[in-house]
Amino acid sequence: MDDARRFDVFSIGEPMVEFNQTKAAAPDYLQGFGGDSSNMAIAAARSGARVAYGTRVGDDVFGRMFVELWLREGVDVEAVGIDPDAHTGVYFVSHGPGGHEFSYLRAGSAASRMRPQQIDDAKVRASRIVHASGISMAISSSACDTVLAAFESARSQGTRISFDSNLRTRLWPLARARAMIGLAASLADWFFASIEDARALSGRADPDALVDWAHELGARVVFLKLGADGVIVSDAVTRERIAGHRVATVDATGAGDCFCGACLARIAAGDSLLQAARYANAAAALSTAGFGAVAPLPRPDDVRRLLAFEGA
Repeated sequence: MDDARRFDVFSIGEPMVEFNQTKAAAPDYLQGFGGDSSNMAIAAARSGARVAYGTRVGDDVFGRMFVELWLREGVDVEAVGIDPDAHTGVYFVSHGPGGHEFSYLRAGSAASRMRPQQIDDAKVRASRIVHASGISMAISSSACDTVLAAFESARSQGTRISFDSNLRTRLWPLARARAMIGLAASLADWFFASIEDARALSGRADPDALVDWAHELGARVVFLKLGADGVIVSDAVTRERIAGHRVATVDATGAGDCFCGACLARIAAGDSLLQAARYANAAAALSTAGFGAVAPLPRPDDVRRLLAFEGA
C-alpha cells in the first residue's frame, strides 16, 4: 500500500450516542458512544492507525460530543458534516438472560441523510483503506448509495476496501440486505462477517461453508467472526481458525467493531493476515470486559499483555 497516503483507514457510517444499562431490570444507564463505523474508527486509532471518519451529525449537544470524542481519539473529522435539520442518532442497550438487546432512536438521523456527492474523492484518494458496513448502507437509500459510490471511487483510485456485514433486519428487508451486502462484499478486499450474519445471509450453517459463500460473493479475504470462539481467516488459498480468549465478559457491545478496527490497523502496519487477526481477536475479547462500545476499547499494550500471558 502507498505510504504517501495521509490516512490508513477512512470509515463511513453512522455514529450513535449510547445509553447502556448497568444493572439488569433497573433503570440505570451509562451514557457512552456507539455506532459500528465510529467504534471501528476509534478502535483502529487506538491500535495506532491514522484514521478519518465520514458522516453527518446533528447540530446538537450529542453531535458536538462526538466531534470532541473523535478529536480526543486522534480521528480526523474533515469529512464530518453538521446537519442543522436532523438529529444525532441514539440507542439504548438492555441486558437480560438472553444477552444484550438494542432499542434505537435513529429514524431521520443526520447520518441517514448522507449523499454520494458528499463523499470527497480526494479523501478516498488520501486513504489506504475505505471501510463501511451493512448498517452504513441500511440506514437509508441515500446512505447505501453513498457507500457504494465511495467503494467505486476507491476501486478507481487504488484504495483498498473493507466491509463488515453487520446485518440489522430491523433496518431493511432480508432480501434487500442480501443483495446490497452481497454487492459490497464482492468489492471488498477484506470482508468481515459474524457467523450469525453469514448464516442469515447465506442460508448455510457450517462455518467452512460460510467462508466458501463469502468467497463466492467475490470477497478476497474473509474474516468469519465466531464471537467468544474466535475467528476463521481465509484468503481463498489458506484457511485458519484462531481460538477465542477467556476473559470476564461484562458487555459484548462493539466487540466485532473492535475486531475490524484492530485488524485493519495491524494490516496497515504491515502485519500478515494471521498476525493481524490474532491481535484483533485478543483486542475484541478485551473490549467485552467493560460497559459500552468505546470506553473498553483496548490499547496495544493491553492486547500484547494478553497475548503474551496466554502464550506463556
